[in-house]
Formats: sequence, C-alpha cells, structure tokens
Amino acid sequence: MSSNRSTDVIVVGGGVIGCAIAYHLAREGVRVDVIERGEIGGEASGAAAGMLAPLAEVEDAGPFQELCVVSLRMFPALVAMLREETGVDVEYLPSGILRVALTDEEEQRLRDLAGCANGLPQHWLSPDDLRSLEPGLSPDVRGGLYSPEERQVNADRLTQAFARAAAMHGATLRRNLRVSGLLTGNGRVTGVRMPNGDLAAGHVVLAAGPWTGRIAALLGADLPVFPVRGQMLALPSKSAPRHIVWGSAGYLVPKANGLVFAGATVEKVGFRRRTTAAGLRSLAEAASTLAPRLGAFAPVDSWAGLRPGSADGLPLLGPLPGWEGVSVATGHYRNGILLSPITGRLIARSIIDGSPDGTMASFSPARFLAHT
Repeated sequence: MSSNRSTDVIVVGGGVIGCAIAYHLAREGVRVDVIERGEIGGEASGAAAGMLAPLAEVEDAGPFQELCVVSLRMFPALVAMLREETGVDVEYLPSGILRVALTDEEEQRLRDLAGCANGLPQHWLSPDDLRSLEPGLSPDVRGGLYSPEERQVNADRLTQAFARAAAMHGATLRRNLRVSGLLTGNGRVTGVRMPNGDLAAGHVVLAAGPWTGRIAALLGADLPVFPVRGQMLALPSKSAPRHIVWGSAGYLVPKANGLVFAGATVEKVGFRRRTTAAGLRSLAEAASTLAPRLGAFAPVDSWAGLRPGSADGLPLLGPLPGWEGVSVATGHYRNGILLSPITGRLIARSIIDGSPDGTMASFSPARFLAHT
C-alpha cells in the first residue's frame, strides 16, 4: 500500500535515544515522526538502572569519556526544561558513586584512578571512610573511589519526558508499528515502509537499539550492532545504601521509590529478553557481597532488557556511508541514558545544519563501513 504522507524527519526507534533526537528536532520547528515497534521506552530504556556514570563506565580519558562527561553536564538544565515543559519529575538524584575494592588488584586499579578525570573528581577513601558513608558495606571492602558528581535518573521517566516534550513541540509518536522497508531513490533514503502505508521524509534516523542493524541491512549496510541482555533485580529499601555502590561483580542503585536496583548481567544471547534463574541468582549474590544485609531480603521484582552493543564498545553516530538522507544513532550499550542529551543534540544539529559536528568523528559508522 502506498501513501503520499510525508514529514521532515523520521526517527525509527522510540527509546531514550530516538525520543531525545525527536525532542531536539521538534524544538527547532522540524516536523518529526517517531516510529516505534512497541511502546515508547518499552525496551532497554525502560529497563535501565538510570546511572549517569561516565567515570565508572569509561576509565580511558579519551573522546568517549569526554562525550559522556559533556552529556552528564547537560542534565541539570535539561531536567529543569523537561519538568517545566511536561511536569515530569525524572528523579534526577545526586547519589554519587562509590566504586569499592574487594581484592588487592581492584584496590590498586582504583587507587591509580584517583584524581580528576575530564573535570570530575574521584577521591580515594579508606575502609573506615567508606563505612562512615555506607555502614552496610561488606567488612571485606579494602577501600574505594568516591565520585561525588556522578548522578542518576529514573530511566523510564526520562524517556517519557523526552517523548512528551517532543509531542508538545509538534512531533508525532507512532507506536506499535514496524518498519518493513526503506524507501530509496538515486542513492538517497526517502522514507519508510510500514504496514499502514509509506511515509516519506527528507531524512531518516535509525535509532532502533540492537534492531538498528537489521534495518540498516535493508540498505546493504553491515553494522556490527547486537543485543546484550542485562537482567536486573529490585530489592526492598531496608539497609539500602545512600550512594550508588559499584563493585566488580555488580552495582546497587538506591531509587527514589525506596527500592534498590541490583544489576546487571552482561549476556550475548541474541534477542531473548527474559530473566533466568541463574542470572537472578548471580545478581542476588553480587548484591549481598557488596552489602551483606541485603542478602536477607527477597527481591520484589526482576526484569531484563536488550542493550545495543557494538563491535568496539562505542556508539555509532552520524551519516550512513553510501547513502544520503539517513543517519544512525545506536550502539550506546550501557550508556544510552547518560548519552541521550548529547546524542539528541548532535544528531539533530547534524540534520539541521547538513553536516555532522566534529565531535561525532570518533563515532562515525564509517569506521566499520567502506564508502561504496
């Protein structure tokens, strides 16, 4: 079935990345349609712990960590703007992060990281100092690194706030629609094909998380993007830490609703989004290793999400080589929530300005795809 419907930009994917892109475009007066195969935020974005942790996730002070820190610093103004526009409280909390060492090797590695990274301080704390901040930590903790400026949000609320704000600025959110094909002509992507008809556009953004590779394959592009399952537990708030606690086997995130999120597994099992007894057991054990008193409480909830991994662990941002009118925004892996503000801004500006920002060079899909 054909259609003469058209818009300026189509964003394929209604997760936090797609909604952030739509928000930044719509604020600039661009007509944008978001096409989501399920519900907005229904995949990895809604399952994430919501940590804004550029130093915990990325130890190398290179372009990726710099991108993460820039995005972290966008949150205060963004959170205030989204709340003013939508009334949504995204639960932006100054939890800080404690990265704790339980072995000699971990202690030495964390000691070596103490100092300042991309303007964010990290302080080495002795075992006594750590337990003064968090009395419930394991007696085996040998010390830790305190990063006071890292934060957290409610990942689902952030995604919904982006979506609602985008819609308020004129974006159209199309739920429960699968993209079955891409419209092309003369080396250019001109829209998408869906069960209810075609939709033409001046530009298409592929931001469908781990499904992005399947859509790009319709253009003959082999993007090394794949799903990485992450399972999570929610524990009661009794004996909850006040800070995010990060160990080698997992992390604890105290949430605004009084629960503690314990995560997360890292599993390459294809597109199987389900929890397993073994995975949840490993999370419970990791939680009790970090904070033994948590081991006395039964989980109140569990879930899993499929993160978009990439071959080199870095996101893919920018134009798809060999084609005009199409960009990619995927591969954020465990940093999609953190990187949503900067990704939304960079992709939106590259479309509006007609060329990618130099900041995106290190993350171009061209590093994997030869121009043909």
